Amino acid sequence: MGSTEGGTDSFSLDSQLQLVAPRSATVLIEGETGVGKEVTARRIHAISPRANKPFVPVDCTVFSTELMESQLFGHVKGAFTGAVGAALGFVRCADGGTLFLDEIGELPLYVQAKLLRCIQERSVVPVGGVEPIAVDLRIVAATHRDLASMVRAGTFRQDLYFRLNVVRLRIEPLRCRRDEIVPLAQQFAEEFSAAYQEMPKRISSAAEAALVRYDWPGNVRELRNAIERAVLYCGERTIEIVHLPNEVREAGKETASAATCAKTMSQREAAFPRLLDAERELIARALQHTRGNQTDAARLLDVERHRLRRKIVQHGLEHLARFRPR
Repeated sequence: MGSTEGGTDSFSLDSQLQLVAPRSATVLIEGETGVGKEVTARRIHAISPRANKPFVPVDCTVFSTELMESQLFGHVKGAFTGAVGAALGFVRCADGGTLFLDEIGELPLYVQAKLLRCIQERSVVPVGGVEPIAVDLRIVAATHRDLASMVRAGTFRQDLYFRLNVVRLRIEPLRCRRDEIVPLAQQFAEEFSAAYQEMPKRISSAAEAALVRYDWPGNVRELRNAIERAVLYCGERTIEIVHLPNEVREAGKETASAATCAKTMSQREAAFPRLLDAERELIARALQHTRGNQTDAARLLDVERHRLRRKIVQHGLEHLARFRPR
């Protein structure tokens, strides 16, 4: 499912998480949108010594430009117009626990500089404040962008990149993990059935084939949405292909078409074997009937003896023929 840099590609994602979670090292999770980066971050927190402390997820794409610094690091009363009271900010809210910074590549450079200082000094200075406030937290960051390329382009701080890139996990897109699609889909079906207080639903083999065939550009998030839709539309105990979204059903039709084509080809091959295979079978039967006598076999097949001899060698049937020494 994922890999880390630095010679740990042979480790499964689960084994990597078991090694990483007990420590407080910063983790950088990479992968396409919807692959489950936040799910992975939550798993790291859940199996870490910080599990009973806050897990604070922060979507860096939805920050207000004017209030971004305050939202992250907090502010003191009167720090700016409208600051009628002090605010902790996300960093201090995560004190003792885990701060998850999703899409960290979206942070502007001036906020990156303050985040770097926070990581280095384990403290934060609220907007309008002068005294640093100590914080004990673990940072897990995630991005779908190539931060190394952003560093070269000057849009992401190199020193912050190095601070974040202590442990690097790469989550492959769902289309590269097709063996996980059906188990995930069944898990989601059970979750949504329970959420809607309905009997557990199973997924038919035709629906499973369609799910596996589809490329899931939206990854795990798209699969989850598709299964929730199927649970809502399914009035029975079994989710059929008709309950899936149109694009997934089209993939299922391709699967059915391919299966039908393969079956038809198999039937044709059974009825019409290849010419060479049919020729070999006929010569073998003639030799068996004549107990290896090539002259009699040639007469049965209405072919010249020297030509039959060449065919016997060509088809590897010498063990059925009695060759006369020259």
